[in-house]
Amino acid sequence: MSVASAPTRGSTMATLRRGLALSPEVATGLWVTLLLALLATAGRIVVPVVVQKVTDDGLLAAAGPDTGLVRRYLVIALVVVLATSCATYAVNVRLFRASESGLATLRATAFRHIHDLSVLTQNAERRGAMVSRVTSDVDTISQFVQFGGIMLLVSLGQILLATGLMISYNPILAAVTWGCFIPLLIVVRRMQRSLGDAYDRVRERVGDLLAAVSESVVGAATIRSFGVEERTAERLDSAIEEHRRAAIRAHIRSSVAFSAGQFVAGFTLAVVLVVGSWLAATGRMQLGELVAYLFLVGLFTQPVQLATEILNELQNAVAGWRRVIEVVDTPLDVPDPGPDGVDLPRGAVSVDLEQVSFAYPGGEPVLRDVDLHIAPGRRVAVVGETGSGKSTLAKLIVRLVDPGEGTVRIDGVDLRRVRFASLRERVVLVPQEGFLFDASILDNARFGAPVDRDTVERAMTELGLDGWVAGLPAGLDTRVGQRGESLSSGERQLVAIARAYLADPDLLVLDEATSALDPATEVRVQRALESLARGRTAIAIAHRIATAEAADEVIVMDQGRVVQRGPHRDLAHQQGPYAALHASWLANQGGSSR
Repeated sequence: MSVASAPTRGSTMATLRRGLALSPEVATGLWVTLLLALLATAGRIVVPVVVQKVTDDGLLAAAGPDTGLVRRYLVIALVVVLATSCATYAVNVRLFRASESGLATLRATAFRHIHDLSVLTQNAERRGAMVSRVTSDVDTISQFVQFGGIMLLVSLGQILLATGLMISYNPILAAVTWGCFIPLLIVVRRMQRSLGDAYDRVRERVGDLLAAVSESVVGAATIRSFGVEERTAERLDSAIEEHRRAAIRAHIRSSVAFSAGQFVAGFTLAVVLVVGSWLAATGRMQLGELVAYLFLVGLFTQPVQLATEILNELQNAVAGWRRVIEVVDTPLDVPDPGPDGVDLPRGAVSVDLEQVSFAYPGGEPVLRDVDLHIAPGRRVAVVGETGSGKSTLAKLIVRLVDPGEGTVRIDGVDLRRVRFASLRERVVLVPQEGFLFDASILDNARFGAPVDRDTVERAMTELGLDGWVAGLPAGLDTRVGQRGESLSSGERQLVAIARAYLADPDLLVLDEATSALDPATEVRVQRALESLARGRTAIAIAHRIATAEAADEVIVMDQGRVVQRGPHRDLAHQQGPYAALHASWLANQGGSSR
C-alpha cells in the first residue's frame, strides 16, 4: 500500500484528535494555559468598564469631576494591563514549549515509521514528497498550534465575555451586533469544506515541488552530462507554477472570508454608532456606556475577524496533519515482530527458501517457486542475466521485502519471526553502491558499529586496506563529501566493505558489490572481500567472473527460477546458461580467465 493511499482522511475533528494523540505533549498542561489565556482575555474587558466608570462616575459626576475616583480606576486599569501582559507572556511560552515538544515527537514518529516501511512502500512515493510530509507539513501544523489554536479558544472566550457585558449595558445594541454577524458565521461555516480541499491541494503541490527540486539537485551531474538543463528547468517551472496556482486559489478563498469579516465589522460599528447615538440622545443610554459599548464592539469584532483567519490556518494545518498521519498510519508490510520475535544465536548460518515466489506491485512474478538451501559457512555466487531475479533474491534474504508466497528461513527460523534488532546484527547487506554520509571515512566505517578508532585501524589492516588509507589526504579523517562524492566509486565500496566488516555479521549478502569497480581497485576489493567473507556464510550477487570463480558454489538464475547450481569449474564445462554466461565474460575480458 502506498503512503498516498493510507486510509486516514476524515473530518477536521477526527484529524485533530488523531494528530493530538500522536503529539501528546501539545496537550500537556493545556488547562493551565487555558486559564492563563482566559485571565488575559478578561483583562481586556476591564478597559471598557474603566472607561465607562471614569466617564460617567468620575468626569461627568453630578457633583463635578471626581479626580480621586479617576486615579483609583486608572491604577486598577494599569494593574490589570500588567497582569494581562504577564499572563499573555506565560501563555506564549507554554504554547511554544508544548507545541515544539509535541511536533518534535510527531516528526520523530513519522521519520521512524518511514524507515520501518519496506522499500516497496517507500518507492511508491517520490522521496522529496515524502520528506515534505515531515518537514514543511509539520511546519504548517506548528504555526497553527502556536498561534491559531489557542487564539481560537481565546477569541471564543473574548466573544462570550464581550457579549455578556454588551447585554448588561444595552440588550438592544447587543441584539443589533449579533444580528449583523450571524450571516457571516453561516457563510464561513459553509466555506470551511471548500477551504479544506483547497489547502489539501496546496500541501500536495508542496510535496511535488520539493520532490522535483530534490531530484534536480541530486541528479545535477546527470542533467549536465546529457545537456538537459532546459528540460529540467521546464519540469521545475511546471511544479512551481502548479504550486503557485494552488496557493493562489486557496488564498483567494481565504481572502473572501477575511474580507467579509472586515466588511461586517465596519458595517456593525457604523450601525451600532447610529443606534447607540439615538439611544443616548433619547436618554436611554449614558455617554460613558455608549463609549464603553463602542470599545466592547471592537473587542467583539476583532476576535470574530481573527477567527475567520484562524479557520483558514486551521484548514491548512489540518491538510498538513492529514499528510503526516497518512505516513504514520501506513501499514507496515514488513513488520517487526518486536518482543514476541526470536533472537538468533551467533555463528555461521544456513539459508533456506521454500517455494518462494515474488512479484512487484502491478508486475509479473520475478521469482517463481524457488527452493534453495545454502549451508552454513558457504560462499555462494548468484549469477544470471539482467532481470533474472538475483537482486530480488538478495532483498528477500535480508528481509527488505517479504515473499508473496513461500518462506525464507535463517537457521531454520522464518524471517518473519526474527526481531529486526537480531536480524540486522546477524545479516548485513553490502549494496551495489554503498551510501556514504557527509562525514569522515572513520565515521562512515563505524556507522554500523560504535567502535573506537583503534578497532577501525585494526580492521583496515586485516582487510588489507591500511595502505590505501595511508595514501589518503587525511587518512581515516578524510572527509568523503555528500554521498561520498570526494571518493571514486571503488573507494566508496571499500568503505562500505569496512563498514560491513566492523558490523561483524554472520550472513553477508553482497548485491553486485564489485560491479562498479575500476580495474586498479578490483584486486584490493577482492582481497578485502576474501577477509570479509572468511568464517561467514556469504551470498554474492555476481556480475564479474572473478566473483563466481572465488565462490564455493554458483547458483544460476533464469526468469525467476534456479536453473543450475554447482562449483564454477563444473558448471563452466556443462551445457547450459552458466556456460554461455561464462563465455560472454571471457569474451569481454579478451578471452582469458584468471
